[in-house]
Amino acid sequence: QVQLVESGGGLVQPGGSLRLSCAASGNIFSGNVMGWYRQAPGKQRELVATITSGGRTNYADSVKGRFTISRDNAKNTVYLQMNSLKPEDTAVYYCTADQIGTRYWGQGTQATVSS
Repeated sequence: QVQLVESGGGLVQPGGSLRLSCAASGNIFSGNVMGWYRQAPGKQRELVATITSGGRTNYADSVKGRFTISRDNAKNTVYLQMNSLKPEDTAVYYCTADQIGTRYWGQGTQATVSS
């Protein structure tokens, strides 16, 4: 089993920044892929970004150039730096870890962009 705990959400004004963190514990596989998904009210959950253990990244078009995913393999932690935030970025953000055919999910952290 893998446990994922997100932190760093909150309320920010449009144009502001937030940094989300996700700490993984349990049976961590060094070659896993970690990522962030989000779900806005009334919408389906969607991919935000992923990162492999080697640092290869993938982003949704809607966040390219504004969000940066990174990871610290020694700390089993993944980050999501979110800049130039827009009201449409408001959502619950979920951390994921894909390993050995299983996707693990965190409980989510709320990010609200509003003036």
